[in-house]
Amino acid sequence: MPIRADYHLHSHFSGDSKAPMEDMIRQAIRLGFTELCFTEHMDMDYPVREETPAGMFEVNTDAYLYDLLSFREKYKDRIRVRFGVELGLQPHIADRNSRYIRSFDFDFVIASTHVVDRKDPGYLEYYDGISDEEGYRAYFKEILDSVRSFSDFDVYGHLDYVIRYSRSRDENYSYEKYADLFDPILEAILEKGKGIELNTGGFRKGLKEFHPCNGVLKAYRKKGGEIITVGSDAHRPQDMGSDFALAAEVLKECGFSYYCTFEKRKPAFHKL
Repeated sequence: MPIRADYHLHSHFSGDSKAPMEDMIRQAIRLGFTELCFTEHMDMDYPVREETPAGMFEVNTDAYLYDLLSFREKYKDRIRVRFGVELGLQPHIADRNSRYIRSFDFDFVIASTHVVDRKDPGYLEYYDGISDEEGYRAYFKEILDSVRSFSDFDVYGHLDYVIRYSRSRDENYSYEKYADLFDPILEAILEKGKGIELNTGGFRKGLKEFHPCNGVLKAYRKKGGEIITVGSDAHRPQDMGSDFALAAEVLKECGFSYYCTFEKRKPAFHKL
């Protein structure tokens, strides 16, 4: 397998996972990975609902780091364990997010969008009273506003996450249909010297392509983008590294020769 590092992983330190961190590390070793990066959720001001009580997606970073450092030492001769976070962006909390990132020596920061107008597109109620296209456009506009208002991240994760749970999903979806928003998003990411993520999680949900779709990957590469990480978005060991062989082929088809890992916020490039 040409990709030997999973850079989007959640353990029980994320509110939507029950997986012990050590089980995730052992699975990565079994898969032959040389490196993994935990990216626990930090989504401040996430909307409270019955299924998502206050603080559910705000990692206890001190406890998380304590365990990570312990396991990093325990498995140092078998795999590299990186300290990352998936940071939920909303323009109005940009200052809070900045203070948080400055408080810890992360190896890697994924920026992501899980909330638009106080709603998570992961729930169908996000689309109440609007079409799927309107929901997609609102989501992509939120990403654009977030990229323009916040810079302390390394890659933007699952750029088209919004399609994963909609009514029509990717049936009438393409890069070309939303290029008027994707192009400025990608240009803003590149202007800041940041990258994007290929996230295989949507493929497990039945989508035809990874996040983001091939059209977005090709547009990013055509615009000069080179920094790209690969993550399974696994919340349990059995999903780690899912479809990574196919991900490598997709990246090559979209014009990439390398994928990236990070240490102390600096990218390293690995041949596909």
